[in-house]
Amino acid sequence: MDTPDYANTLPSKRRHKSLSQGVVESISNNIKSGVLKPGDKLPTESAIMALYDVSRTVVREAISHLQAAGLVQTRHGIGTFILEPSQATTGMLREAIVTVRDVLDILELRISLETEAAWLAAARRTEEQAAALGKALEEILSNKTEENASVDADVRFHLLIAQATGNRYFVDILSNLGTTIIPRARLKSAMLALDGSSNASSNYLDRVNREHEDIYLAILRKDQEAARAAMRTHLSNSRERLRQAQQRIEATPD
Repeated sequence: MDTPDYANTLPSKRRHKSLSQGVVESISNNIKSGVLKPGDKLPTESAIMALYDVSRTVVREAISHLQAAGLVQTRHGIGTFILEPSQATTGMLREAIVTVRDVLDILELRISLETEAAWLAAARRTEEQAAALGKALEEILSNKTEENASVDADVRFHLLIAQATGNRYFVDILSNLGTTIIPRARLKSAMLALDGSSNASSNYLDRVNREHEDIYLAILRKDQEAARAAMRTHLSNSRERLRQAQQRIEATPD
């Protein structure tokens, strides 16, 4: 089967905040226009790199964004496929998550789901997956002052863990939730910080970053119980930080 000729629709790089965003927009437009149809398999990473003249990191970031949008699904060891519109579902679920209380409920779901995902990822991850997870962690750590970039890297970090389980249903659920899985996609870091100091936002991000490092290191050394515990600690702490932020919001007079 011939590779669809859709690379020529890539908009000017100057119109995008990043190369990966340009790739995402190009592929998304071709899905919407029907150039890429449900069930079609995207070219390999190497082919996409050549089509768009970008690095492997850019391609992986773009694929992660497309997964988070519910447009594609990556099947471990097989490839990445365009989803049926009905599968790009839980647009409905994403749209329903509109309040802080909704995100608290999602965090409860994630605690039960992702603690086991971390346990499986520690047992099954490949060296390539560990390297990709380390790269996502580096981006989280380096984007402390860029909230949106940090959120994107955070989403990718959790999706990579789901992918490392080898079980596509973990990926499906997290992809359908999109950026709603990250509390600071709803509230600024300063609001989520538990202390009232002037550098509260920085302190909050430092704590979150250490939690991500603990998860990564446990998966890197294939310590399943430590990975499960680190993920539970991270998500439980996230829920508590968000709960306290909600209390402060409700206590604030109009």
